[in-house]
Amino acid sequence: MPAPPQLFSILIPARNEEGCVCATVRDVAAKLAAHAIPHEIVVIDDGSTDRTSALLHELASELAVLRVLDKPAPHGIGRALVHGLDHTRGDAVAIMMADESDSPDDLVRYWDLLCEGHECVFGSRFIAGGSVHDYPLPKLVLNRVINTFIRLIFGIRFNDTTNAFKAYRREVIEGCRPLIAPHFNLLVELPLKAIVRGYTWTVTPISWKNRTTGIAKLKIREMGSRYLFIILYVWLEKFFSRGDYRRRDCSAAD
Repeated sequence: MPAPPQLFSILIPARNEEGCVCATVRDVAAKLAAHAIPHEIVVIDDGSTDRTSALLHELASELAVLRVLDKPAPHGIGRALVHGLDHTRGDAVAIMMADESDSPDDLVRYWDLLCEGHECVFGSRFIAGGSVHDYPLPKLVLNRVINTFIRLIFGIRFNDTTNAFKAYRREVIEGCRPLIAPHFNLLVELPLKAIVRGYTWTVTPISWKNRTTGIAKLKIREMGSRYLFIILYVWLEKFFSRGDYRRRDCSAAD
């Protein structure tokens, strides 16, 4: 069993999130501190045109665990996350959104599971104990269709691959490189590569609530073909790479 991680990096991409990102950071910092979890919070400002960056830098002056990275162009959430991953210091990383949709309580559960020896922790909103609040019906239906498609073609039981909120040990991140998706499809590329390349993973129920401020950045019409591309890209690796990219010291778990 691998040694427990020593530092938990919370990675948050943000673009024009002045109404919520500071509250998200404060809530995360308070929850992790209350549970004595050593952590850093890294927020990547991805070309905001509002006061997101200024507010974050102001908050960083009073919150020692916060680091703010101003990502130059080209922009895109995938590019922002890779930039953040290149600059995190922790030996475990969780990706979460800036809009208060993800619960800091679930971060504590992620940390505990990583400390138990799991290399990846995937949250699901759609298993016993999970929940969603105010999920727009068209997006919910499309979410279920896409995740069912992924589950069937990869032969896995996990049913919430497209959700961003997941945690990984550092060696998983490095073992899944190169990460090529520049947009929201990175959030599918990373967990699918981790599964295909043989890292151990577990699933835990999580809660999700719709944002109450700002505008959702995911544009379904723009992302459909990009999601399909990355799904098929990793599927081709699974069945045709002859194990060239698979880790050598363990087998996949599901």
